This record gives sequence, structure tokens and C-alpha cells, in this order.
Amino acid sequence: MDSLIYLNNGLAIKSKKVYSAKGVVYGKCWGGGYGSYASQDLQSSSLKGLMAEAKKGLEKGWLDGGMGFDSLKGALLEIEAIETIIIKDKAYSRSEYTTEFIGDLTEKEQDFLQEQLYND
Repeated sequence: MDSLIYLNNGLAIKSKKVYSAKGVVYGKCWGGGYGSYASQDLQSSSLKGLMAEAKKGLEKGWLDGGMGFDSLKGALLEIEAIETIIIKDKAYSRSEYTTEFIGDLTEKEQDFLQEQLYND
């Protein structure tokens, strides 16, 4: 989301925040058993929009980026929020990171996905 802020001295500051996510999905394999695979990279101008897109991808079966699971059960997403401000045509950015689980995962499955995400 873009915004324009005016300071007392008349200086205008442009501000923009975008969200991106990548992670791992957990799904049922066609031959039986469960496994994980890298998720599709997602981007949105809002956290709410990003999470809605991730949940839609999980529900529709495309969040796995084409791995071809029989069905998807859940995912662990690492979300980066990038805020950029522009002052006198010079851009300054900062990032914040969070993680979110989506889907119906057991604690053991969540632990498995954390190992997959952080051990690669």
C-alpha cells in the first residue's frame, strides 16, 4: 500500500509496504505417505491479501508449485514485510520477518516443516 506523508517543513515522504512469502508445503503423496516441497512464492500489498492467497493456493492445490501431491494438508510460510520510504528521491527499506502455519497440521507435522524450512 502506498501513502504520502507531509512533514511540518513541507517535505513529502512516500511510503510503500509489500509482503512476500515463501516456505514449504506438506501434502499427501500419490503413492502413499506424506512429504514436503517448496511453496510457490507469493506477494501482496497487504498481509491479509497474502494470507488469503496462500490459503486459496492450499485449498486449490497449487501452492506446492507443481510438485503434484495427491492433496495438500498445510504449509509453513516465512513472510517478509518490506517497508520502503522515499525521501528526496532516495529510497530506504527495512524488512521484518514472521512465520505462519496454514492448514490443519499436527504439532509433529509443524516440527517437520520447520526442520525442512530451516535445514536447507
